Amino acid sequence: MTIMKNLSKYLLGAACIVALAFSTGAFVKVNAAKAPVAAGQPVDLTFAAEKALPAVVHIRYVQNSKVKTVEVQDDPFGGFFSDPFGFFGNPGGGTRKQQVQTPKKEATGSGVIISQDGYIVTNNHVVEGADELTVTLNDNREFSARIIGTDKTTDLALIKVTAKDLPTLPIGDSDKLKVGEWVLAVGNPFNLNSTVTAGIVSAKARSLGANGVESFIQTDAAINAGNSGGALVNTSGELVGINAMLYSQTGSYSGYGFAIPTTIMNKVVDDLKKYGTVQRAVLDIQGSDVHNYIDAQKQKGETPDLGTNDGIYVAKVNDGGAGASAGLQEGDVIIQIDNKKLTKMAELQEYLNSKRPGDKVTLTYLRNKKSITKSVTLKNAQGNTEVVKPADIDVLGGNFREITSETKESLNISYGLEVMKVNNGALKEAGVNKGFIIQKVNDEPVRTIEQLQKIVKAASTSKEPVLFIQGIYPTGKKAYFAVPLEQ
Repeated sequence: MTIMKNLSKYLLGAACIVALAFSTGAFVKVNAAKAPVAAGQPVDLTFAAEKALPAVVHIRYVQNSKVKTVEVQDDPFGGFFSDPFGFFGNPGGGTRKQQVQTPKKEATGSGVIISQDGYIVTNNHVVEGADELTVTLNDNREFSARIIGTDKTTDLALIKVTAKDLPTLPIGDSDKLKVGEWVLAVGNPFNLNSTVTAGIVSAKARSLGANGVESFIQTDAAINAGNSGGALVNTSGELVGINAMLYSQTGSYSGYGFAIPTTIMNKVVDDLKKYGTVQRAVLDIQGSDVHNYIDAQKQKGETPDLGTNDGIYVAKVNDGGAGASAGLQEGDVIIQIDNKKLTKMAELQEYLNSKRPGDKVTLTYLRNKKSITKSVTLKNAQGNTEVVKPADIDVLGGNFREITSETKESLNISYGLEVMKVNNGALKEAGVNKGFIIQKVNDEPVRTIEQLQKIVKAASTSKEPVLFIQGIYPTGKKAYFAVPLEQ
């Protein structure tokens, strides 16, 4: 999937998003739940606002202060005088480890209640790394929330509060949205609770390169900091998207906001509830929109004729994947999946996101301008159709503790996890012994058990479920292990 690189620095997550510029002209009251108004007539959005406001919540994020080890430059002059212009460079100086206290972080965002028993959808970037989450309803009731699951690939998260009979927002079909249709954006921009703004759908299936899977609804509803995770609502008062980001050169709304459609949200939420992670079906191919490919070739002085200007150009087919099973080859153009016509990569991603490994689809693609149709069974990133569940740290079969200050001093290291006991499990099978100090896993420094748990979880659902562990024994001998995570 290709994107305009010069846009990327202006895409901002909406961990504070939403606000919609609205016309100040006169409005004729129309029941939004009834048949569409005749073309050219103004629309009354009060019905939709009344439905949405009680179900959209304010989320307060807190990340507590923590001790962190950093590398700092030694001062060879002992701080006796300053060298603001760097005339002396760093003669005799080196680097050293120093522990610093990170500041407490607080932020706000929005969320949407989707069930009376307290399930709330929001953005992953609203809750990622939080130690505390506080949810405030439109009627000012407050609840502590826990994270059920997150999906960084789509920037969605599912959290839950303990409550009953909460107001909910009915979920609509984002596929039925039309460009030019009126929508509301509801959330808490700039900490202004229960804010409603309006605009139209200005584009669909927009790809920005911000997430791994995306097919954004683009709207000219104003999106600002604090509206992330809020609701995009149609005139019937149905949830059709989760507001996620804005396009801006200033950090504030300047024209366009982007929402994750409910066609993507529904499957992610269902999987997080059932499995704790998203069961993602993939074709295991690489490609781009056909028109982007053609434009790139023209810049090289070539004029390719693929038989179409729409669809997905296949640049690479990985061995063993579903795409290879369907007979796809480099240079093919995918134009349809099941009964859905495809014009760009975002549409294919959106459709595949609704499927699970093991599901069958029918692909239609062009090869040398001739149409080929094949049925194929979708697979997961690991190349099979089994349910992928995130592994717990228990799969390692070990007990761990953060290294003591004495160990740090004797081995001249600043962090690590000591293996206190090795039971039956992945560590034993890989040859890791008691006393070994884990310092890095998959090239990430490991200072706490929580960090190790997070890395194990991520690796277990990846294409290559293996841990590459680096560390040191108490004797000072360094070692490296590959630890497969077989479930």
